[in-house]
Amino acid sequence: GKVNQLIATLRFSVPGVTLISPPPHHDIYSIEDLAQLIFDLKQVNPKALISVKLVSRPGVGTIAAGVAKAYADMITISGYDGGTAASPLTSIRYAGSPWELGLAETHQTLRANDLRGKVRVQADGGLKTGLDVVKAAILGAESFGFGTAPMVALGCKYLRICHLNNCATGVATQNQELRDGYYKGTVEMAKNFFLFVAEEVREWLAVLGVASLQELIGRVDLLDLLPGVTARQNQLDLRPIIHTDDLLESKPQYCQQERNAPWDKGLLAEEMVVDMLPAIEAKSGGRFEYQVSNCDRSIGARLSGEIARRHGNQGMATSPLELRLSGVAGQSLGAWNAGGLDIYLDGDANDYVGKGMAGGKIVLTPPQGSQFASHKTPIMGNTCLYGATGGRLFASGRAGERFAVRNSGAQAVVEGAGDHCCEYMTGGVVTILGPTGYNFGAGMTGGFAYVLDMERKFYDRVNMELVELSRITTEPLENHRNYLREVIEGHVEATGSEWGATLLEDFGDYVSKFWLVKPKSASLNSLLATTRARPE
Repeated sequence: GKVNQLIATLRFSVPGVTLISPPPHHDIYSIEDLAQLIFDLKQVNPKALISVKLVSRPGVGTIAAGVAKAYADMITISGYDGGTAASPLTSIRYAGSPWELGLAETHQTLRANDLRGKVRVQADGGLKTGLDVVKAAILGAESFGFGTAPMVALGCKYLRICHLNNCATGVATQNQELRDGYYKGTVEMAKNFFLFVAEEVREWLAVLGVASLQELIGRVDLLDLLPGVTARQNQLDLRPIIHTDDLLESKPQYCQQERNAPWDKGLLAEEMVVDMLPAIEAKSGGRFEYQVSNCDRSIGARLSGEIARRHGNQGMATSPLELRLSGVAGQSLGAWNAGGLDIYLDGDANDYVGKGMAGGKIVLTPPQGSQFASHKTPIMGNTCLYGATGGRLFASGRAGERFAVRNSGAQAVVEGAGDHCCEYMTGGVVTILGPTGYNFGAGMTGGFAYVLDMERKFYDRVNMELVELSRITTEPLENHRNYLREVIEGHVEATGSEWGATLLEDFGDYVSKFWLVKPKSASLNSLLATTRARPE
């Protein structure tokens, strides 16, 4: 199969296991979710330019305006004519619309809403020639994406079998024999292709009497409408594509600022960086305390970015920063958490806790003096631990929906979870010390989970397509019982959970109520060995 050792390492999975590609973006269900993701990315790397790719379709201009207001730096309008050859035939033939339609609508809408000067606009989806670049510039693009044409220049024969791992030209395969024997592409081939495209662009600029490509952006006055050849073509009204008016002409035609800076400056995060940067640079660790509110988003992401930039994902794991917080944390607490940052929150948190975390530790405990039972009360929001690749999360309370979706290596303990827990999971260990919602383990191809089923309802809430359940009370699974006890002991040590202490006190009785959930394709004997081999 295509998932060899290299691909499995890159995807934090296991060789030979089929992966769902690309995995759905279950952290994005609204423009607000997208805005939060953009903010998270800008926090972890303030120097980055964030691009959002949109499919060309009717109404894409309105979506693009929302993306610009969400503080993206670049918007790509992708037409239906390009795309991966691994796509389903129905998508290739029937989905999407020409980039020209979406680009024109996007450019006009951004100008009308005073947004065009804040973002770059890119067009892609079947661009092949310099003339395509010129047309895209006239319709409003300042950046141009090429995919299929350079691949053909490198030897691709467009056989559309990319997903079968037997590409005849050695381009889209992990089969080393095919790559060595049939791939003939060189850097010079790609370089020559783009040189010829650039040369053609310059020739067209000369024909049009324009000094630079930037002067061509949005010049729809250079386009004429041609009469249709057939009766049906004559019924098309293409005037909206080249529409302009006095209002639009008063607006910028292209991006006029370096980046689209968010309104939220993340002041607390910047204060933390100032306080902790000496400790990060010296790799000395230390303890720091702060009060947070739900307006403080992505706390920890800026620190993780500074740690990773200087020392890598795990470079400070042996001398971590200890961040002690109290209050209600905003969205994305501990997003992209790096090894070397341990976050302790005395309070509760919103959505996306531990999103994309690579290492370190996140511990959530109820506020001091709280009277509620932690295992019956939510302590974090939805889509927590999404896409995590390492680290540990302990929460003395319940998680919301879509907990540990696409978890690829993190170890987590919570005291209950909502629907779709462990969806598309490819690695790591998730322990649920309480009830779950429906559709548990859908698309789960790696890792495993322990689930406490006190109500005898869990079996009916599991998506059994790719996973299977077993009890851990049999003699061959004694190592799992021991490991589960270690996990709960670590949870109690980290959080002081009364419910965890109760489980340990009567562990012999409660252990029979736990289910072990694992992928059908995974070996029961290798689960713990694989988990313990992960240093993060």
